[in-house]
This record gives sequence, structure tokens and C-alpha cells, in this order.
Amino acid sequence: MAAIQTLKIGVSGVRGIVGESLTPQLVVGFAEAFGTYLDGGVVVIGRDPRPSGEMILNALIGGLLSTGCSVIDVGICPTPTMQHAVVDLGADGGIAITASHHPAAWNALKFCRDDGIFLNQYQAEELLNVYHQGAFVQRPHNQLGRVGGDEGAINRHLSKVLASVDSGAISSLAPKVVIDSVNGAGADCAEGLLQKMGCEVIAINDVPNGRFPRDPEPIPPNLGELCEVVREHDADLGFAQDADGDRLSVISSEGIAIGEEFTLAFAADVMAENREGPIVANLSTSRMIDEVGERHESEVIRSKVGEVNVVERMLAVNAVGGGEGNGGVIDPQLHHCRDNLAAMALILQGMATRGVSIVDWMHSFRPSAIVKEKLPCPAGSTQRAILALRRHYEGRSMDLTEGVKVFFEDGSWLHARPSNTEPILRVISEADDAESADRYCQEALDILSEEIVRTR
Repeated sequence: MAAIQTLKIGVSGVRGIVGESLTPQLVVGFAEAFGTYLDGGVVVIGRDPRPSGEMILNALIGGLLSTGCSVIDVGICPTPTMQHAVVDLGADGGIAITASHHPAAWNALKFCRDDGIFLNQYQAEELLNVYHQGAFVQRPHNQLGRVGGDEGAINRHLSKVLASVDSGAISSLAPKVVIDSVNGAGADCAEGLLQKMGCEVIAINDVPNGRFPRDPEPIPPNLGELCEVVREHDADLGFAQDADGDRLSVISSEGIAIGEEFTLAFAADVMAENREGPIVANLSTSRMIDEVGERHESEVIRSKVGEVNVVERMLAVNAVGGGEGNGGVIDPQLHHCRDNLAAMALILQGMATRGVSIVDWMHSFRPSAIVKEKLPCPAGSTQRAILALRRHYEGRSMDLTEGVKVFFEDGSWLHARPSNTEPILRVISEADDAESADRYCQEALDILSEEIVRTR
């Protein structure tokens, strides 16, 4: 059980480095725990194409079958495709094998329930308790589960996305789009979706082989090649996917990576346009989402960071849309999950129905700059470091829902919190200009660093 301490376990699942903390034995253990937690039934499994996926898939299958669960393998597909399949097939749960934006050496297990939504914090804790107790159900030879496949999951997902937007309007616009799928799970289906919406498509890194030509996280520093191709082909915009197809970044017609925060701002602008109700975003999302709320007279509600935290808040308030500023868009008319195929469709529809370019749409928002930094932090120092930051900003307006978020008089803000996926603190600030945002961020990093060193 010692190896479990080197894994990152939380609301975003169980992840680690393959061959170090994430071993076949641990995977089998978590499969047995999940099968015991579900008390049998059918489990859908989908994965991204990173090299360790097949090993983990087979370990999962063995563990699940031993508890009496049957498995439906939907193969290499975007994570949201697997979540749709859980509902479509009437399964009792699902598992995504993906480390999302992490490098190829990493992999992870993300568990979802029968509604295709990932386990919330309390459910994840229950699963972990089952794992630690180790009292797994073991069925006799004549009660073991069986393995089947489903080759229609991706096409069903694409059909739902196409039906959710005005494909005719997009086709009339006929935008030229460059798509960078980082050789990930969305490589096959993203190009097909864009073509079916009438786009002229230039695809790069479009073989789902898991050989990532760049860091999979779709943030501006990783998107140089995509920016060059957008300029070279005089495209209307570019899209960058992550490895498992749930996050998206946008490149302008000028070949500039405008930042993943615009993804949700654009998509929410479309979702809120003809729907009534609130918008939900996490605490670290850009203030652009507040502008969207003002435009459409929609209340903006903030949640903790993490897809399931946003989703549960959306369900509670019957939100018209939501997501996270990391490029994760959640369209509840499709499914309560982050889905970059849905994000592409919404953004293209917005361009078509508004008759605007991405650049014009971008400039419709208040000028601002957002800075995102991270700081290595041992688990034992996390809370003390956050408390030190709270003390420093005592007297200012704060939100303490998760970590500490500080609001400044000029509309700027700062948010520091422990990561859900790595042993780090994340520090994000937003201001009218990059210099101010960087100053706020650096001040917080200095305070946190000093406390971490002091408590070691």
C-alpha cells in the first residue's frame, strides 16, 4: 500500500507515473474496489492513446471481471465520448484511462457513475475507503463478468453535437479551420466533425498514436506550430485539443494563441444567448465570464475547481451552461461533461450567427491579462502556506471557498489553491494588463514560498 502515497488522488481521479506510482497491481486494486463499490453491473471503459493505456486497460478488465462486473470497451476515444456511452448503453459506471494534459509518462483513472458524471468528492472518498479496506468482492468462476465492445460510441457523440448547433449557418460561413489534436484521442473525430459542419479543415498532429509532438496542455507556450500553420494557410481560426478531448484552446486568424480562457467565454456567450438561467464557472475562471453574464442578464455562480464541482453546481441551479477557464466547456443540452467537440461547435456557431471574426469577438471583451503560475508544495505545507497568504491580505475582500481568492479595488483578483492533480499550489491572477497581473501573482508566490521554506 506504500505506493498509493505517491499517487495524486482526489476529485479528478487517481493519477501517477506509470512504472513508478501507477503500477498494474494498483490498477487491479482500484478496479476491484470500483467493482465492489458498484456491486456488480456494467462498466464502460474508454482511453486516450498514450502507450500505457493498453496495459492499464487489461489490468482494469481483470479486476472488474473478478468482482462480477461486465465491461464494454469503447476503445480510444475522447473522455466525453465515454461519458456519453455510459448513459447511451445504460451502464452502471465508467472509467476513463487518461492523464489528460499530463505528459506521456503519466496515466490516470477517472471514475464516473451511471449518469456519466464523474464521482464527486464524497463518492471518491467512499471508493478510496473501499480500496484501503481491501475487502473486495470475489465472484466464483460461474459468476464472473464478460467483455464486450462498442464501435458506435464516437458516431453517436458526433451526431449529438451536430444536432445541438446550427450546422447550416456554419456551413454557409465555410470557415477555414486548423485543428491540432496532439495525436490524442480526438484526432479522428475532430476533423470529421468540422468537415460535417462545412468547414475547410487543415489537420496537424492528427494520428491517435499517443506520440505527443508537444506538451498536451493546450496553453499558448505549447501552440507555436499551430499558430504558424494558421498564418501559413490564412485560416479563420485554429483549435488545439488536449490528449483526451475535453479541453480546447483557440488561435486567432492572426495566428496568435489568445489563451484558453477565451474558450469558455465564447462558448458561454452562445449558450446564454437563447437560454434562461445562470452560468457556472470555477473560482479560477477569468472575469470575462462575468461580462457574458451581464450581456445576457444571467447570474454567474462560482464553484470549486474541478469538473465535477462545476457540474454538481450546474445541476443544483439548472444552469444554461458552464465550465472552467482551462478550456473546458460544459453544455448541459448535450451532457454534463467537459467536451471540446461541443466547444468547437458552439464557437463556430457564434461566429456564423454573429457574422464576426474571432478577433472582433475577442475585442468585444474588456482588455485584461491573466497569469497562471504553480509552486511545488509538500502536502504537509499546503494549508499553512494558504493561511499565510490569508493573513497577508487580511482586511481585503476574499472568497475562501477553495484556497483563498483576493479581490482588489481595480477589479483585479488573485486565487491561490492546492492543485487537484499535482503536488503543487496553483496561483492565478487577472488584471487590466500583464504587468499588474504578474505583480499580484509574484507577490503571492513570494509569500507562499517563504512559508513553505519556513515549515520544512
